[in-house]
Amino acid sequence: MKKATKTISYQSTNSYETLYELSEDTKNVWITFHGMGYLARYFLRHFQVLDEKDNYLIAPQAPSKYYLDTAFKNVGASWLTREDTVQEVGNVLNYVDKVWETENAGNINNPIIFGFSQGVSIALRWCARQRIPCKKLVLYAGGIPNEFTKNDFAFLSAAGTEVILVYGEDDPFLSPGRIATETEKATALFGPAMTIVSFKGEHELRPEILLEIAK
Repeated sequence: MKKATKTISYQSTNSYETLYELSEDTKNVWITFHGMGYLARYFLRHFQVLDEKDNYLIAPQAPSKYYLDTAFKNVGASWLTREDTVQEVGNVLNYVDKVWETENAGNINNPIIFGFSQGVSIALRWCARQRIPCKKLVLYAGGIPNEFTKNDFAFLSAAGTEVILVYGEDDPFLSPGRIATETEKATALFGPAMTIVSFKGEHELRPEILLEIAK
């Protein structure tokens, strides 16, 4: 029996979420990438601590949804797996491009790009692909893909982007060795001007850190 893997292209539809309203008074436009197991609408609840007049948040939804428990009640989502990763990265970034285009990106200057956990890899890949001169690039409790070099993010220095690496000191997904490795990778990509923020806690979004980033 002869087997073959074949590839097709087709049109797909996906949702995304926003929080607050974009206006002339908006100071920060965020594009946020949730971690594995989240749905975008629940992820945005963590950002409700932010001032609604000053902030507008866009949260793309990871396309691969699945049940989180054997009761088939709670649903989460994942951005990528190790299966067909290159192809899936392309699909995900095409979707994020469309979200950005739909949100009238031409009138949005210097957004905050925020990745949490698995979303860090998507935030970085999208930032590098679109070469967006963002105000801040936040890498929160996640891993940095190995394919990047310093040249991929050289444009951020010219834009004056503030890069912030955040992790919990007791994160069960980030051992001390892993934290050291990710910090080393981030420093190699972004230089010593990168800000490192650590906190006493686990794999969690801390409201005081979100408030500080929004300043």
